[in-house]
Amino acid sequence: MADIERIIFVEDHGNERAIMAKIMFDEGNTSDVYTEARGLTVLFPEPMNQKVEAVLISNGYQIPEFKSEQFSAEDIDDATLILTMEERQKNKIMEKYPDAKNVQVLTDLTGDELEIMDPIGAPLQSYGLCFESLSIIIKKLLLLVCKGER
Repeated sequence: MADIERIIFVEDHGNERAIMAKIMFDEGNTSDVYTEARGLTVLFPEPMNQKVEAVLISNGYQIPEFKSEQFSAEDIDDATLILTMEERQKNKIMEKYPDAKNVQVLTDLTGDELEIMDPIGAPLQSYGLCFESLSIIIKKLLLLVCKGER
């Protein structure tokens, strides 16, 4: 991971799991790696999902200004690690950008079996469960990225 300068967390809309992962990663990041959140289907910029915001605030996170952004070819380079929440999203990126390197499912990279659940449209409790599982996975990612940086 020494050559990685940027991580982009990617999901369908970019304003739920991806931004949650970015904020959680940034909180514990001791490396020079820069992070972003993107969506695969962003028709127009949207603010962070209100339930995501509520869960993050209730867990003590500061909420930055945010508007969702579309994932694009400009996001792909050799120094960028692209982490999707689901295999389906990884496949979609690879179909559209066959030369893309460093595209992985987040949980594959951290050695976890299950993908990050999509809580869209579910009750707040589901967003809390998503936060809990993502919290564990982001801690593992931080160990991989910040290894030797502390």
